[in-house]
Amino acid sequence: MKDMHLKNLLGLLLATFFISTSGVLGKYIAMPSEVIIWFRSVFAMLFLWIFCRYKKYDLTLKSKKHTLPFIIAGIFMAAHWVTYFYALKLSNVAIGMLSLYTFPVIIAFLEPVFLKVKFNSIYIVLGIMVLLGLYILSPNFTFESTTVQGIVFGLISAICYAARILILKNYVHQYNGVLLMFYQTVIITICLFPTLFFIDISGFETQWPYLLLLAFLTTAIGHSLMVYSLQFFSAATTSIISSVQPIFGIILAFFFLNEIPNLNTFLGGSLILGTVLIESIRSKKK
Repeated sequence: MKDMHLKNLLGLLLATFFISTSGVLGKYIAMPSEVIIWFRSVFAMLFLWIFCRYKKYDLTLKSKKHTLPFIIAGIFMAAHWVTYFYALKLSNVAIGMLSLYTFPVIIAFLEPVFLKVKFNSIYIVLGIMVLLGLYILSPNFTFESTTVQGIVFGLISAICYAARILILKNYVHQYNGVLLMFYQTVIITICLFPTLFFIDISGFETQWPYLLLLAFLTTAIGHSLMVYSLQFFSAATTSIISSVQPIFGIILAFFFLNEIPNLNTFLGGSLILGTVLIESIRSKKK
């Protein structure tokens, strides 16, 4: 029994590690963010389609009423990925990932709007902690600073990601997680296709191996493993363990991009991740 638990835990940590590679790859790939995300979605869509066919999953929607929510969620997911990659390119991997990781607290604020649950005043305290952490990341606050611009895009990405999660929350028990991810990549591919006519895609010839890695390792395998791990752990436990994503990302950025976080990044990041841990543990006790 203990061996099985350890195996499941290692699987969740591996999923977290694979997903965290998005930071380094997003920063490294020398192409516009919209183009990166389009190719990421196309390749991931193909990988997921092959997997679904292999598993003989039924790809049809269970109800026509699900079409609009899935489209809206897909649009939010596209916006989340694009703005996240803007955050990475404007600042660095550490700040981009830490700004994004404000999404658990943002979810707590948006839940009463989306799911009609009662608002808890503790979220105000957690929100202040997150804002303080963001301020510490960039104490010289001016919109001319690319670091501040990166934080802003990271926050927009977190809001879009939170909205996408809340929209899909009512459907996670009706559909296989891999299927949901497949639907998302289809919608993102369609939404971002027009950008190919306005944005330079000439870098594809040299960047395609990294795009494939982003689609296969980060998106298809990483997210599928994460969904699989939810069978063995609660959402709160998964959130706590996955909060090491920015730490994995910072370590990878150090080795592959030679990015060294400063003291402010460590202090602000610790406050943000501490807030995530508090909310995850608190929600587990409900």
